[in-house]
Amino acid sequence: MNQTLSVTRKELKAYFGSPMAALFIGAFLIAALFSFFWLETFFARNTADIRPLFRWMPILMIFLVGALTMRQWSEEQRSGTMEVLMTLPVSLRQLVVGKFLAVLALVAIALALTLGLPITVSMLGNLDWGPVIGGYVGALLMASAYISIGLFISSRTDNQIVALILSVLVIGFFYILGSTGITNFMNNETAEFFRALGTGSRFTSIERGVLDLRDVFYYISLTIAFLSFNILSLDSKRWSRGANTRSYRRGRRIAVILITLNLLAANIWLNKVNNARLDLTENHEYSLSNTTKDLISNLPNPLIMRGYFSAKTHPLLSPLVPRIKDMLREYAIASKGHVQVSFVDPKYNEKMAAEADQEYGIKPVPFQVEGRYGSSVVNSYFNILIKYGDQHVVLGFNDLIEIQRRGDGRVDVRLRNLEYDLTKSIKKVVYGFQSLGDVFARLKKPMTLTAIISGKSLPAALHGMTANIKKAVSELMKESDGKLKFVIIDPDTEVDRLPELEKKFKITPMKTSFFSNDTFFLYLFLTNGAENKRIFLTSDMSQAEIKKEIGAALKRNSAGFLKTIGLWIPPANVPPQMAMLRRQPPAQYRMIQQMLPQNYNVERVDLKKGRVSDDVDVLLLVAPQKLNDMQRFAIDQYLMRGGAVVALAGNYLLNINPYSKILQVKKVRGGLDKMLAYYGIKVKNSMVMDEQNEPFPIPITRNLGGFEVQEIQKLSYPFFVDVRASGMDKSSPITASLTAVTMNWVSPLVLDKAKSKGRKVVRLLSSSPHSWLKSGTDVQPDLRRYPKLGFAPGADMKSELLAVSEQGSFKSYFANRPDPRKLAAEKRAKAAEAAKKGKTAKNDKAEISLSSGPVLKESSASARLVVVGSADFINDTVLQISRSVSQDRFLNNLSFLQNSVDWAVEDEDLLNIRSRGDQARLLIPLTHAQQIFWEWLNYAIALLALLIISIYGGLRRRKEKPMFSPRRA
Repeated sequence: MNQTLSVTRKELKAYFGSPMAALFIGAFLIAALFSFFWLETFFARNTADIRPLFRWMPILMIFLVGALTMRQWSEEQRSGTMEVLMTLPVSLRQLVVGKFLAVLALVAIALALTLGLPITVSMLGNLDWGPVIGGYVGALLMASAYISIGLFISSRTDNQIVALILSVLVIGFFYILGSTGITNFMNNETAEFFRALGTGSRFTSIERGVLDLRDVFYYISLTIAFLSFNILSLDSKRWSRGANTRSYRRGRRIAVILITLNLLAANIWLNKVNNARLDLTENHEYSLSNTTKDLISNLPNPLIMRGYFSAKTHPLLSPLVPRIKDMLREYAIASKGHVQVSFVDPKYNEKMAAEADQEYGIKPVPFQVEGRYGSSVVNSYFNILIKYGDQHVVLGFNDLIEIQRRGDGRVDVRLRNLEYDLTKSIKKVVYGFQSLGDVFARLKKPMTLTAIISGKSLPAALHGMTANIKKAVSELMKESDGKLKFVIIDPDTEVDRLPELEKKFKITPMKTSFFSNDTFFLYLFLTNGAENKRIFLTSDMSQAEIKKEIGAALKRNSAGFLKTIGLWIPPANVPPQMAMLRRQPPAQYRMIQQMLPQNYNVERVDLKKGRVSDDVDVLLLVAPQKLNDMQRFAIDQYLMRGGAVVALAGNYLLNINPYSKILQVKKVRGGLDKMLAYYGIKVKNSMVMDEQNEPFPIPITRNLGGFEVQEIQKLSYPFFVDVRASGMDKSSPITASLTAVTMNWVSPLVLDKAKSKGRKVVRLLSSSPHSWLKSGTDVQPDLRRYPKLGFAPGADMKSELLAVSEQGSFKSYFANRPDPRKLAAEKRAKAAEAAKKGKTAKNDKAEISLSSGPVLKESSASARLVVVGSADFINDTVLQISRSVSQDRFLNNLSFLQNSVDWAVEDEDLLNIRSRGDQARLLIPLTHAQQIFWEWLNYAIALLALLIISIYGGLRRRKEKPMFSPRRA
């Protein structure tokens, strides 16, 4: 080992004793930094990662290694020192390994001098160091393979230039094998085989932050194989061609061939091992979470996961197919036999193609593919079927991938968050298939249904309710296998139990009508442990409807069922000009209506009846406006029943007018501001403006030599508040995984600590300290008067609260206000009296149906409320604007809403998986001057460090005597 290191030191001294190493490494650094900042437009990408550096690394490394290895053996042969080396008491293996380590050390130094890039990026944004470590480890592994190839070729010639050219060609050949320029013309299986041979394609797998044993062993195999060839090449120079050495020569050749074949066999065997890998990413994005493992390993029935992939598909989708297959196989392994995974190409199986089309709606998608001599259209499958029982979900390429445009006009296509997409689909089909029998099967302790129903005092119109309840419960008890108990109590005959019942269930007598003093009891409660959940009934319920309500309550109290979102969206406002032309206004919230059904059942709710169905697990209110007290009462009482409400309740909304070029907002009328203020969350009548904002694209016309050219410029727009990690509460699962959210025309929130006392309050989003408030609806920038921001700068600047979540007990807004149901009944009674129509019994029934109980004056501690001071942050028009400026940043807004809903329904499993996904890591806002400073700082640091190392190496060489002098020897 000492002799090997001596050779290494000798080579390093030779390099640093001349300007050769400095020139080669300096050229590498300049090329790496130039490609990072200019070719990949780092600052324009606005993403805190260093993937652009590693994207060019396989190509840059070819030329660096070729230049460093070209003289290693060629110079020895040209100068005549090869014979001296052969006679030294150093084995060929030690000589080869020594030179290999010397060149590898030089490459490591070159890579170390680029460490300024990740350090800079970490100072400008939230950098995930996992892919950085993976990239540098992968670069060293790739460099070791390149070096061994370069050394072997250098040993075959005494001309350095020839060695350089041949090294670049051979190493480039291994790189090109797996490149898209070759695999684009192949089907999936053939392309996958060639990608397994390519050094660049293998590196792409590592630089994402995953050290896969297959990739690591591939590079090690190449290194060992070509180092063996190098030793054999040098050894052959000492051979005579006579018969005496024939067996020796044959033995050496056979040994090298056997080593190569064994390495090849090991690679083929390891290709089937897809779970031996180390995920270095911060959130372990490429490994199955415990949530997923628990879900699939406890399935009572088999789950089918089938990949439909065509042999010939779009070149940008083809590299993703092996990764999807690996992930699906991991699901099969982790499920312990519960998940059945298969892959088919329907193009070559007519039966499977017909089944895919007729049963699952899977059809091939036409892709335009650019070929060598023109473009063509290829009909290709790229789908995943997830089936459980009679439920199924199909994921297409639109559901699985995300596209990011690069600075040179090309696009990167990558998987979005594969585990999240798969697991949410599994939950959907599994929970959609579950029956009440599954609920009872999982219960460890029986549940109890308690019916508190008056006998004598029950109104005649409700007599059928008792029989319907008993029949419905009887059917459920048969299904429960003893897991459901039923208790019926008549307060008319068991008067002594009334105080106990009122204390335990918090009930009060109901009135037969709003104008009568006669009372009765009609309550139904589900008891699970110490918790009592009321099941709300109405007078017109049939036996089937009662059973459905009880079933809904059982499911809500049991894990493993698909949750239901009650969605309220304001009706479309059609301007008179559009109404005259019979045109519909542009959609405002279509994107969230497409997103939410991927994880939940979504039902549009009608609040006009004064009640939200018990089927609803979370009530999502988007831009609530023009509400009456009956609608507010429905929201209030749903919250009082322990429900979860997410209110996007800003006081200003975008006023879309296609016939006006002026940017306008309008004041919200009839919203929830008073009710929210009563809960302790005041929504102020102003908008937040922030110097830290997302830009707004505006068309600018310029005169160039008499020609008018229109271009889009990014204007700083203070109403688009850019909330970064410093403005988020990272302890909340809602914001823990987010790096940035834009709040558009957002109203500030003010908390009343006295009213929120006893609740868990989390300040989700806050603006930067450089923000101020503005009242009024004028949001059009005036660049002539205020060229910097378009608006007058604020005087009183401070951070403002933009979104909050609260959990705990709430006091009802209608506790001391008139009951809207009573007011509605009085209004109908007056109308009936005026029209002299209707009978008393019919009126009583109608009133009883409305008066399903007294006003709930306080909620349970399980109630959850999320209030956001903006609804436009999920408006389709606003999201399109954000997409045109910041590419996929708009997805953060949708993720924030999705996380809020997940938290509200207590579905933290999906919330945790989503937080592991590849979230957009954005840079802090920088001026053009700051961007130039950081760029040139990296150039200066790298070149200065290289200069210091070169000077130090030269000084060391002058002070120390050479280890040996071949010429003197």
